[in-house]
Amino acid sequence: MNKSELIEHIAAQADLSKAAAGRALDALTGAVRTALKKGGSVTITGFGTFAVTKRAARTGRNPRTGAAIKIKAAKVPKFKPGKALRDAL
Repeated sequence: MNKSELIEHIAAQADLSKAAAGRALDALTGAVRTALKKGGSVTITGFGTFAVTKRAARTGRNPRTGAAIKIKAAKVPKFKPGKALRDAL
């Protein structure tokens, strides 16, 4: 499912126009992005939790040459599904 299909689904389920559903989806993703940038997390009960974790610096390999390269430490977004979502699958 891509973004436009998700917007269509939201519009049909919530009895909204596609434009309003698109704005709602954009507001949700914007709120999650803002919370994660501030170092927080977002929990949607029954769905899951979005959080930021730190990935340590490590040594990798250039697949073309096989030479060792240093990969910097980074903050990465993570999603942990909630129990209701896990049970639904």
